[in-house]
Amino acid sequence: MMTASKPLAERMRPTSLEHYFGQSHLVAPGATLREMIEQRRLPSIIFWGPPGVGKTTLSEIIAHSLGVPFYCLSAINSGVKDVREVLEAATERQRGLFSDTARPILFIDEIHRFSKSQQDSLLSAVERGVITLIGATTENPSFEVIRPLLSRCQVYTLRPLSEAELRALLEYAIERDELLSKRRIVVLEWEALLRLSSGDARRALNILELVALSSSLDPLEITNELVSSRVQENPIAFDKGGELHYDIASALIKSIRGSDPDAALYWLARLIEGGEDPSFIARRLVISAAEDIGLANPNALLLANACAQTLERIGWPEGRIPLAEATVYLACSEKSNTAYRAIDRALEFVRGSGNLPVPLHLRNAPTELMASLGYGSGYLYAHDYAGGFVPQQYLPDGALGQVFWQPNPSNASEAKMAQRQRERWQASSGVEELEAK
Repeated sequence: MMTASKPLAERMRPTSLEHYFGQSHLVAPGATLREMIEQRRLPSIIFWGPPGVGKTTLSEIIAHSLGVPFYCLSAINSGVKDVREVLEAATERQRGLFSDTARPILFIDEIHRFSKSQQDSLLSAVERGVITLIGATTENPSFEVIRPLLSRCQVYTLRPLSEAELRALLEYAIERDELLSKRRIVVLEWEALLRLSSGDARRALNILELVALSSSLDPLEITNELVSSRVQENPIAFDKGGELHYDIASALIKSIRGSDPDAALYWLARLIEGGEDPSFIARRLVISAAEDIGLANPNALLLANACAQTLERIGWPEGRIPLAEATVYLACSEKSNTAYRAIDRALEFVRGSGNLPVPLHLRNAPTELMASLGYGSGYLYAHDYAGGFVPQQYLPDGALGQVFWQPNPSNASEAKMAQRQRERWQASSGVEELEAK
């Protein structure tokens, strides 16, 4: 059985772009970042991407390629004092150097974990060119990095490795690693290896090493069954407090809006498997029922509310069933956002028109004084009239003629409501009022 000192992922860490896998949009010949490295003109950078896609490795390769000092800090266990010590050391090394291409590189892993004051401590050194900052983050830097520092850095997004890139990396490791290359290792089936890696180069190498360490067979034939028996299922990527949380919730709602029940169920499953609070999911479904289905199918809101109440009553894990039922129902339902748009139009008008007075005939008159002033005078009680309707002015004078709800004529439910409104006003000789509306 194979033994090793350093993990395979560490043994395979490249020192040049020649053996760096992934991120071709940044480092392929002619790509932006590669051009900067070759011209030795590198700005401060923030690498944003999921774990295991090569942020740290790429930073080390850049420093090695430029031949400059490389300082490395982790935001988990470093503070302002550590930053200042590095900046002082970098300043000392810069004395007597006149080329801005010789600036030392300060790499900060998980820079999103730095507090505002810690990030502030970097500003002056970055601006004066004492160091070239390379920060690595798995979180959206727009939210996690202070604006002054972000404006001084170029943000590059690193992507999960494709299946082709992962396969090339693993084949390279089998052929070139000092230990693996001493054995005859043949990958007969790739599906499990690639699926469990989930675009993470480090995890891919760890899985390969685990499979190799767990067997003394020579030749070692790697199959899906062998990989699955040695490796636990990869935990679903999810961060209830991070950007991915909101991205998946957004994908669920947009899949419902787009009438794709299969996609909606997929994103629902991602939320559930990721440990999302079921009540959060239920609230999103209620909002979707009101915003996206609306008047096209008012029963959707009733079902979404019933789903939320059922969750409270039956708990988990059975609660996944009403969530799935509501999700499929909403996705398959007719869609309308006219009520949502109507209230926004009304709010926009109200904000621009001020406090228009309530017409006197619509006001309450609970006291004799108010009645003597005309409050409620002339109000027509709708139930006293045939069909429970009588035309009269309900909008204030300054809002007459405003139309906020604009029914969708192609939606059967709303077309029916609109037709009923027209018939009411016309049958009650309220043609002028109808035209005003």
